[in-house]
Amino acid sequence: MKTIGIFCGGFSSEFEISMKSVNTILDHFPDGFSPLIIKVTREGWLTEMNGKSGIFDLNCASAIIQEQIIPLTGALVYTHGDPGENGKIQAYLDMFKVPYINSDPLASSLSFDKWYCNQFLKSFGFSVAKSILSKKNSNLDTNRIVNELGLPLFIKPTNSGSSYGISKVKSANELQKALALAYTEGETAVIESFLNGIEVTCGVYRKASEIQALPLTEIVSENEYFDFEAKYQGKSQEITPARISPEHTLSIQAQSIEIYKLLNLRSIARIDFMLVDSTPYVIEVNTTPGFSAESIVPKMLKEAGIPYSEFWNDIFETELKSS
Repeated sequence: MKTIGIFCGGFSSEFEISMKSVNTILDHFPDGFSPLIIKVTREGWLTEMNGKSGIFDLNCASAIIQEQIIPLTGALVYTHGDPGENGKIQAYLDMFKVPYINSDPLASSLSFDKWYCNQFLKSFGFSVAKSILSKKNSNLDTNRIVNELGLPLFIKPTNSGSSYGISKVKSANELQKALALAYTEGETAVIESFLNGIEVTCGVYRKASEIQALPLTEIVSENEYFDFEAKYQGKSQEITPARISPEHTLSIQAQSIEIYKLLNLRSIARIDFMLVDSTPYVIEVNTTPGFSAESIVPKMLKEAGIPYSEFWNDIFETELKSS
């Protein structure tokens, strides 16, 4: 039985979202693997296995539970945000030669930064919103921002998920307050032009024989945009399959697979788009998409008729063999 360390929690605002995702994954954990929970907190890394608790020793990449040392034979990193979704835990695991199913540190770090990822994809011909990068404590010309990007516009932390720190700005005098909110999540923010279209998202994962795109989900928020309340408190419709034409569906699925390959992603990823007229604009790439009962990827799997346990078994078998 292979011991798989499941890294969860983390340092970001998404701690509880991570815990919900991992609980769902544990309910459908593939046979042949034994899960060891590693709860990552700033105060220490705590472990749990078979109802027994202990600590995780960062000096040897092993759990210590009731004086027993339990080394990892593999890992699943499922912290949303810092320090997993940005690749830091993966880099740590690489140093100890512990195989993991996630994207590697470079792919994770690039995908996690909304600004750099979209600029990278833009250089390969993908459509993205016009944007400006803002750094904390920098002086920005409000008039230039409004003239260049128009109103309304969005301000987002470059390194955060679950819509924490995002604002829709309708007037120039709201800019500074929105930036201050974004900076509560990190040192940089991206200021983006508004895209008026249909928001859709595509899950992609790698099986032994192919890279598979899941059915698209259309997101219709009751709020101004797909914010935290819309995502996790029932203030949105997440319609699967998306109500767009077969041609647009196939185009977005093909682009999602192309992006997955280009960024050298692994395991499950979810790529968000805004379909404006007939052009899909990439919004962001998620290498650790939510997997709680409220999350989108499980809904895609249900529509595709793929049991959760089969899905994770395919990922574990494929990614651990390639590590």
